Amino acid sequence: MSKLSYEDKINIYQERKKGITTKNISKKYGVRINVIEYLVRLVDKHGYDILRTNKNKTFTSYEKEQIINRVLLNNESAWFVAIDEGLLSQGMLQNWIKKYKENGYNIVERKRGRPTMSKVKKKKTNETDKEKIKRLEEENLYLKAELEYSKKLRAVVQARKNQQQKKK
Repeated sequence: MSKLSYEDKINIYQERKKGITTKNISKKYGVRINVIEYLVRLVDKHGYDILRTNKNKTFTSYEKEQIINRVLLNNESAWFVAIDEGLLSQGMLQNWIKKYKENGYNIVERKRGRPTMSKVKKKKTNETDKEKIKRLEEENLYLKAELEYSKKLRAVVQARKNQQQKKK
């Protein structure tokens, strides 16, 4: 239902109340039939104010647990409970129930926003800096030794050239 604008939702409701079939409305707006039926029942129960989407309604973990228990413990229909509670889609309740079962029948709130930088990561970077310095020092010593070797090799080659020129 999120892709429908507020005006589209009102038009769908009014067209359905005029007697236009859900199949025709479904084709016109490009949504499934069950979405239209859910929307009509939701507006019948709560009125047009439920469709306002200025700010999404948030539910506390206690409220979520009460709603989920209505379905799991009281054996009420998920669709009926979703309409009764004013959820914007039945899928919300299905997702809550699925996550509730996955988490061992515990409500876990979804964390929002960017995670904070932990101090543990800073300590790890200091350790890697020390390792990096040690590696660079070893590389520096290797390059100095290689430079000394090439200087000596050049000196030996130069000495041989000088000896060959003296013999001639």
